Amino acid sequence: MKALFVTSNRVGDAILSTGILNRIIEDNPGIAVTVACGPVAVSLFEACPQVVAVIAMPKERYGLHWFRLWRRCVGTYWDIVVDLRGSALSWLLPRRRGIVLRPSGNPVHRVEMLARLIRAADVPEPRVWTGERQEGEAAKLLPERPILALGPTANWGGKQWPADRFLDVARRLTKDDGPLPGARIAVFGAAGERPMAAPLFDGLPRDRVVDLIGRTDLPTAAACLKRCALFVGNDSGLMHLAAASGIPTLGLFGPSPERHYAPWGSCTAFVRTPESFEEIVGAPDYDYRSQESRMTSLTVDRVFEAARNLLEKRDRMQA
Repeated sequence: MKALFVTSNRVGDAILSTGILNRIIEDNPGIAVTVACGPVAVSLFEACPQVVAVIAMPKERYGLHWFRLWRRCVGTYWDIVVDLRGSALSWLLPRRRGIVLRPSGNPVHRVEMLARLIRAADVPEPRVWTGERQEGEAAKLLPERPILALGPTANWGGKQWPADRFLDVARRLTKDDGPLPGARIAVFGAAGERPMAAPLFDGLPRDRVVDLIGRTDLPTAAACLKRCALFVGNDSGLMHLAAASGIPTLGLFGPSPERHYAPWGSCTAFVRTPESFEEIVGAPDYDYRSQESRMTSLTVDRVFEAARNLLEKRDRMQA
């Protein structure tokens, strides 16, 4: 059997789709899967069992990326074509079964939406695949524990909680009487996001902080996250990667809808600004082009309490 799995251009949505990809693989032993996704998400699928090829789809003018994908795939008969980008591709390829995600106004989490798409009896959780290389590299980068993971960056300034507040909450979580006493602090982010995290590096003791900005690919970042006790970060692909890696994950929300994109997993939580998503984006001064943070009303106290509660939940689950 052969399957074509077309998922998102964005890392976060690609990660959220991994649960149904894993379910398709489990339900069809021996199936050979080809994944098509955005270039930044390619590495997520390379260690996935049964994935035989990953096709990068950089966007091109006039939708030429769709033509190139069709031309590459039209010579194969596909048992299953899953298109999570709602294109006409599945109708233009020889296939037995097509599964296409259509826009929906239902106020449900994207993971639940995808589970309904494949008619799953339960909701398959997102997951991330790592290999021996990534696990070995993570052990070198983070040999000591416990570790607090921070994700202070985002793809838009409006979703960024101020970095100095990440610094404050990290200090409180790792102080001697905190829930993670003496923990080292690993700071994650993409290579171009270093300026966003600068206050953390300036304010934390050098012997306590591990700089992972731009130092890992996504699977290696996931392997590093598996070694951490807690992740606290903005709504981002990194947040979803942390949740999929299985560690306690606290997402921070403001101008993005948590009902669709809260971290998903058995030990995850979110905390948002006192203002709802609708109140933020409906404010007279809201400008989606601005890089100004819309997260300033979220206090360090609220984030600290949510993080502590999540760690207590972890302890109860492990007891």
